[in-house]
Amino acid sequence: MKKAIYPIIILILIAGGFGGGYWYGKNSQPSIEKVTGIQNLQQGQPPSVDFSLFWDAWAKVQEKFVNRQELDYQKMVYGAIAGMLSGLDDPYTVFMTPQENKDFSQSLQGNFEGIGAELGLRGGVLTVIAPLDNTPAKKAGLMAGDKILKIDDKITSDISVEEAVTLIRGPKGTEVSLMIIRNGWDAAQEFKIKRDTIDVPIVKLETKEINNKKIAHLSLAQFTENSAPEFAKKAQEILTADIRGIILDLRGNPGGYVGSAVDIASWFLPEGSVVVIEDFGDGKNNEYKSDGINKLGDYQVVVLIDQGSASASEILAGALRDNKQIKLVGQKSFGKGSVQQVEQLAGGTSLKVTVAKWLTPSGHSIMDSGLEPDVKVEYTKEDAEADRDPQLDKALELFR
Repeated sequence: MKKAIYPIIILILIAGGFGGGYWYGKNSQPSIEKVTGIQNLQQGQPPSVDFSLFWDAWAKVQEKFVNRQELDYQKMVYGAIAGMLSGLDDPYTVFMTPQENKDFSQSLQGNFEGIGAELGLRGGVLTVIAPLDNTPAKKAGLMAGDKILKIDDKITSDISVEEAVTLIRGPKGTEVSLMIIRNGWDAAQEFKIKRDTIDVPIVKLETKEINNKKIAHLSLAQFTENSAPEFAKKAQEILTADIRGIILDLRGNPGGYVGSAVDIASWFLPEGSVVVIEDFGDGKNNEYKSDGINKLGDYQVVVLIDQGSASASEILAGALRDNKQIKLVGQKSFGKGSVQQVEQLAGGTSLKVTVAKWLTPSGHSIMDSGLEPDVKVEYTKEDAEADRDPQLDKALELFR
């Protein structure tokens, strides 16, 4: 199965693309004959587009820019790619520089240095999708939905998520300042957070009890390469214990590999059940189906979601509700329902391009409206400070 990815949050670029090299000449009317150092100048150029405008602008910068002796041509090429992709109005189709590409790959392996917050764009504003458990971001009090107005001295009004991630990440022990505004606040507040090594906890299993019934509280933090095998270990523990029901906690889960979500859904669904539909927008689609492990299929299940539940977690939650009428409890999910495919490019760069959107088995578009919970329960700052979890409490009540 091809691995599709989401990220969070975590590494969404508003970047763009231009294939080629750069021009060293200084004539203001460039032509192919006058350009040196360029490879594949015409490759991929649409016949209806006059690309000379780009080279004319490039030449003017070389000729007129006040600090033209300090021009970084490679950075200009990356910026040109960023400009092209920003014209698509799709924050998930992004170009990654070698460092961003490396950081992205590292984040899906579940280990990096930073504060442990997944970031995304909501209404064009840099937003915390979810702070990960037991990380500096969580301990500092960041919450899903927080809007980041400033990173240290950098205003975020026109920043890409990748640039934000680069600014926020850093060596363990160093500090970053975030200016945060939250719904209900009259003014922004500053959060000073010390960076640390972030080891993403993939799966956590606890046991709750209600009316003398033991209920498994199974928390899934992210869909990495290791999520499915780690989930399988916890599933075996449930199967060998006196467990009467399962609360599958997908709150604050920003997504990751869709293949992992399909593998985990297979523990609950019969073989051949549709988990998610990949809609390419041209009348073509692809159905991802359960492998039919189905060993947890007879358990009563409740799923917890919130505004930090995105992409692959929305796929899993939607599949369980559509196929088995499993109730979703909590808050409306993030609504990140498009499919990205990573193409590795020259020089350690890559392109993450949106190729399709995800539909739940019933045909509901996750990207258009997210998932509304069947039982809506808020989780406030006061709840967090008082160590209360009304969403988990409500899920437990459903097992009575």
